[in-house]
Amino acid sequence: MITLAAVILAVGALVFTLAVRAAEVSEPESASPRQAAEERRAALEDGLRDLEFEYRLGKLSEADYLKTQQDMERELEQLGERPRAAAPALECPHCGARFPTPLKFCGECGRPMRRDA
Repeated sequence: MITLAAVILAVGALVFTLAVRAAEVSEPESASPRQAAEERRAALEDGLRDLEFEYRLGKLSEADYLKTQQDMERELEQLGERPRAAAPALECPHCGARFPTPLKFCGECGRPMRRDA
């Protein structure tokens, strides 16, 4: 008797779950094309910084680093962004290492890029 009730309950739960129609599920909010492009641009810029950091740590081969960097810069150019090589260089206030893009932490010494931190 208990087994029959468990089977009926399991089949009912399965039927209920599969019976939910797409119309009953709310649509996710779609971002405007401009907002989506800005989010993608920010993700690519973060990715380039992370890529450079991983390369400096020795986790990437030079060939992989260069190919990935070129692909990401090409996508940034398609979004209307200048390549990151055009950005002004920044210098670590602690060790003097120079970087072509702004970083939160130095890729050489690991300390914060702001002296007050």
